[in-house]
Amino acid sequence: MKFTLDKHEKYVLVKLEESKLNTLNSAQLKSEFIVLNNEGFKNLILDLKNVKYIDSSGLSSILVANRLCKTLGGTFVITHANPIIGKLVAISRLENILTLLESNEEAIDLVFMEELEREFRGHVE
Repeated sequence: MKFTLDKHEKYVLVKLEESKLNTLNSAQLKSEFIVLNNEGFKNLILDLKNVKYIDSSGLSSILVANRLCKTLGGTFVITHANPIIGKLVAISRLENILTLLESNEEAIDLVFMEELEREFRGHVE
């Protein structure tokens, strides 16, 4: 599977360089999410700009990433999902679980905003 990782202090941007996220490559992506989680990255942004198709295995790897981020108290965001992927998320009734945004910039802003909220809540409680 081809992808790039852009690691920052507060988040990692994962850009898939494949047109399909399916049974043939989703296990490798899932493994990468686990490695990033073990390295302490709790905020992940998954850029699907190049992805045209996702099957149930691909969706499963996305849900693993979401769960790993939430377990660490972080944020998982999907960007550049095409209408077909958006429809798959809606049909799967995951629109209340997964966060889909138009751009990486919006996702980065969300990550920083949620980090500030968590920091604030941590000092208040």
